[in-house]
Amino acid sequence: MSVQRSEPAGVDRLPRRARATLHAAARRIVPAAYIEDESAAELETSLDQRVAALDQHSLSRLHVALALLGARLASLIACGSPRPFHALAPQQQDTALRRWEHARGALQRGVFQAVRRLVLGSWYALPRAQQQIGYLGPYHLRGPRFPWEGPLAGTTRDDEPVLRGALQPQLDLPLALTGVRSARTVDAAVLRADACVIGSGAGGGVAAARLAEAGFDVIVLEEGGYLAPAELDEDEGRMTARLYADGGARLTDDGAFALLQGRTLGGGTTVNWMLMLEPPARVLDEWEHAHGASLLGASSLAPALAHVGGEVHARLVPEDAHDRGNRIILDGAARLGWSASAARINAKGCIRTGLCGLGCRYHAKQSTLAVYLPRAARAGARILTDVRAERIELRERGGRAPLKRIHATIAQGDTRRALAIDAPIVVLAAGAVGTPVLLQRSGLGGDGVGDWLRLHPTTAVAGVYPETIYQAAGIPQSSLCTEFHDIDDGYGTWIECPPFLPALAAVATPGFGSEHARRMSRFTHTAALIVLTRDGHETGVSNGSVRVRRNGAVSISYSAREHEWKLLRIGMRAAARLHLAAGATEVLTVHNEIPPLRSEGDLEWMEAASMQPNRLSLFSAHVNGTCRIGTDPAASGCSPDAERWGVPGLYVVDGSILPTAPGVNPQWTIMAAASVIAGRIAERHRSRSSGTHGAG
Repeated sequence: MSVQRSEPAGVDRLPRRARATLHAAARRIVPAAYIEDESAAELETSLDQRVAALDQHSLSRLHVALALLGARLASLIACGSPRPFHALAPQQQDTALRRWEHARGALQRGVFQAVRRLVLGSWYALPRAQQQIGYLGPYHLRGPRFPWEGPLAGTTRDDEPVLRGALQPQLDLPLALTGVRSARTVDAAVLRADACVIGSGAGGGVAAARLAEAGFDVIVLEEGGYLAPAELDEDEGRMTARLYADGGARLTDDGAFALLQGRTLGGGTTVNWMLMLEPPARVLDEWEHAHGASLLGASSLAPALAHVGGEVHARLVPEDAHDRGNRIILDGAARLGWSASAARINAKGCIRTGLCGLGCRYHAKQSTLAVYLPRAARAGARILTDVRAERIELRERGGRAPLKRIHATIAQGDTRRALAIDAPIVVLAAGAVGTPVLLQRSGLGGDGVGDWLRLHPTTAVAGVYPETIYQAAGIPQSSLCTEFHDIDDGYGTWIECPPFLPALAAVATPGFGSEHARRMSRFTHTAALIVLTRDGHETGVSNGSVRVRRNGAVSISYSAREHEWKLLRIGMRAAARLHLAAGATEVLTVHNEIPPLRSEGDLEWMEAASMQPNRLSLFSAHVNGTCRIGTDPAASGCSPDAERWGVPGLYVVDGSILPTAPGVNPQWTIMAAASVIAGRIAERHRSRSSGTHGAG
């Protein structure tokens, strides 16, 4: 077994001392993995593979973390021994890790969490560890085991998103995307088109379809790959590494926020949890009148929302389709007299596997991969995967809008090959991290590009129940509680029920060693609710930014403010009350210092608990706002037409254009906005279409 452990890739990326520190820490974080030589070898192989997959910036941060943890001085301070961490006795190592976990300094806590997350995410992604906690593995290998997974009884109806009756054989046929090819198969050095769309998610996929169907010759560039349905094997470890940005390890600079963003054909729409929420009317009014974004106002966006909703089959989840976790929201809210309801999801023929975050191998999720990219391909668009846009060069054309040359890189093994795309129209849809990074690398940053990052800060509250919950199955986010959604002039918090898969659950669960293992042993009886907040209450203050550093690394900084912490506390308390009302025997927050809560009288613990970075697990799947639309170039990245200030023909259509946090899951908003913007691009440029097709 040891001969097969990712040698040399993972090993060569870490110095010998750092690797010794990592493996020593792993022995204390998941001691159960080291009871048998075979499981220890599997964990260390998994760790090596994760290290090998890290981008250079993440790898550098890991180097620093392991150097600090492994230093003799750190051991001397933590447990009184001048020996390096890997040479300490096991009890001393536990003492040192606890000191790092609860340290006053944010740096020390960040070091501990970086190592802890890496180890837990590696171990609980392995089938051996998953089986130990009762996880049943991929649905397609076993079929339904619970009433809340698999097709429903009855006859399928068009006004529902779920499948009723027997599973239809055609659901497992390969997806026909004849216009898709890996850029690795492209021989030409330069391609030409009327429009180049960079990114294929909620913004890029919709824009590509609209422009191609309007008669434009379109090329779509996607940094990630295309996984055919049979390749979506529902394995959490493999799919997370292949479908998510930075292999699912993207973090803010301080490590406080984990950022879940798609990096695959279809972008975030391929891996999201399908919840479809329309933006509140007061938010659309704010965007239109306070930020001059008329195309995001109700009169413009409402028709597009309705149209897109029909195209992606946004439908209410029926009463008999909810899983146990979502019933906690619905039943708990009913007992408390709170507002909660079933939600719409973008699905057609959903068989309730609960594995939506790993891609849908059944074609039920109506993502851009299922809806808009096939339409773009049928209209002639060329869709290239495995190609990274590096920078945009402007080439003047005598008073006309400059021609854009996109310089891209095709990765194949250890080699890199250049590809260029010439187009008068470029549509950026690389996400609220990728879009400002590409602009900055192109010398087109400045103004508000990279600022005004919004995350909808999110945390989790878990409940332990006497009966089996098994939240790894069923439709995720089929309901939501909105009792506290608008409690402070358009700002508030809302509660959803996510899927609960082993690796993600392990990383979110605080602690390490035997106590962490005990909590994970109750996996099948644990339900998690997530609490989301609308950030940016101080409208004149940017909470975060995305920057390209001089060494090429990407910096993502974010600091929640007191208003966000207040809303999170309100939401966590509400989620805990929902659990207790639904019959939970214990409620667990993801603080690293709060004991289990067993009654409403215990909830005061949350009020006093620290919200400092890395004392509370936080994440975001809603990364928005870094190239926002506005009327003031100094405080925005795009004009009211979603065009980059000063660069005619360069548009942005992803979540980075949203002027403020939308206060709801943003997929529907981004799709509708992209539809409106693409329509305006088509109208403006129709008469100027270059007509230059194909390779040069």
